[in-house]
Amino acid sequence: MFTRFQKIYHEFPRLFWIVVLVRFVDGIGGTLLFPFFALYITQKFGVGMTQAGILLGMSSLFGLIGSMVGGALTDKFGRKQLILFGLVFSAISTLGFGLVSDFNILYPLVIIVGLLSSVAQPAHEAMIADILPEKQRQEGFGILRVVGNFAWIIGPTIGGFLANINFFYLFVIDSIMSCIVAVIIARTIPETKPVQHAHDKGESFLRTVAGYRFVVRDSAFVSFIVANILMLIVYQQMYGSLSVYLRDNHGINPQGYGFLMTTSAITVVLFQFWLTRQITFRHLHNIYFVCFEHGHYYHRRDDRCPHQSSVGSGFCARSHARTLYGCSWTLMGDPFNDRTGRGWLYFG
Repeated sequence: MFTRFQKIYHEFPRLFWIVVLVRFVDGIGGTLLFPFFALYITQKFGVGMTQAGILLGMSSLFGLIGSMVGGALTDKFGRKQLILFGLVFSAISTLGFGLVSDFNILYPLVIIVGLLSSVAQPAHEAMIADILPEKQRQEGFGILRVVGNFAWIIGPTIGGFLANINFFYLFVIDSIMSCIVAVIIARTIPETKPVQHAHDKGESFLRTVAGYRFVVRDSAFVSFIVANILMLIVYQQMYGSLSVYLRDNHGINPQGYGFLMTTSAITVVLFQFWLTRQITFRHLHNIYFVCFEHGHYYHRRDDRCPHQSSVGSGFCARSHARTLYGCSWTLMGDPFNDRTGRGWLYFG
């Protein structure tokens, strides 16, 4: 087995493994806090999940706008600058959420955080597309998912233990982790945006934004986004309303919920990497990677997409699936007696 891992390691460039490492460290910080945020809001401010869902739905809505802008900025200014901005802003805003004592202050705060915290998300995906050749991207993103689930094994376990003591510790540690990752990226990872040739005419920001019309014309890609939204509406309840439901109806504390979250991550770690390698050269397509291949498609210049640098826009569209579902929960009922309505709020 060690030989197989060694072989996989040498198949990918060194820069890719550096990105994997920083995503792992950042993932621990995010998963240490993210699953417990609904518990934090409902416990500290004494509100139900309907009120928390409205708040988090707002974050998702403005995060959608932020990611659209972020996709265009990624194509215009590069990946590294956007990622560093996102990490530093995440560290500051995370502490802000932990220090707020009035629930009403969260509304303007969540608008600002929703807009700015999502700006860097397309840049993360675009950087991987820059580093890896097309034939390695499917497996490369599979590796990132497995590493992300290793973070889910560690983060919720530590987070549940700390949340039993004081929720504020989660915010402090997540902020520290974001700062550590920012320093590593600043010192070790170069800008990966392809160099623009002298004869290529640069695009304005507005023209880059206008390039989204080529994305929405792709029926396969749009279908993927819609399917992902529907899936996440159900799946992400495990990370939001379920925690409140288990606490209020079964007396399960944050530590017990944290251990529960590791089971899903362990399943992915055990099976997904193997499954990804099995389907790499088969005719069956893993729908999870459709977005990344389409992101690369929008990076190429051809008659259907004359923009040479729209890869950020393509990856941005994928992130909409992670934000739109939060808005939908704001408008739905609460089958858990005022304990549903969770949206997506990204930390880390």
